[in-house]
Amino acid sequence: MELFFYAVPGVMLAGFAFAAFLLVRRARRLSRTWAHGLTAEARCLRMYTTTSGGGGDTSVRTTLHHVYEFTARDGRTVRFEEEGGPATVLEGDFVTVRYLPELPQRATAKAPSPGRLAVGTGFGLVLLGVAGSFCVGFVVTAHSMFSESGGLMP
Repeated sequence: MELFFYAVPGVMLAGFAFAAFLLVRRARRLSRTWAHGLTAEARCLRMYTTTSGGGGDTSVRTTLHHVYEFTARDGRTVRFEEEGGPATVLEGDFVTVRYLPELPQRATAKAPSPGRLAVGTGFGLVLLGVAGSFCVGFVVTAHSMFSESGGLMP
């Protein structure tokens, strides 16, 4: 039974650490793309929305997606999807995209905004840190309860 009180927070901590890793990796890749990426003209092939949440008392979150296609400098035709783009871009519109030559499928049509990226990444890391600290606090509290009771919970 004690293992349950250590294993669940441990798995949650591992998940939070992995989420933080993905968040930082995404921010670094996007920042590098904005700073050192090549530019190309892309066409918006499709625009659609997805919804999540909803039902009962929960709020509904709508996310805007765009599918773009462009020709990289090496002549390859690249198609990619990006979520959270501007609502002013419609199907058939042409936009400037930035991409790294080694990862053209990870292109972005978002305008460079390093300040917004830093704030969003920082907020996400703080949120994950707070959640992780609750897990650590839970483990410490559970450990002290097990120590005082001789190994079994009262």
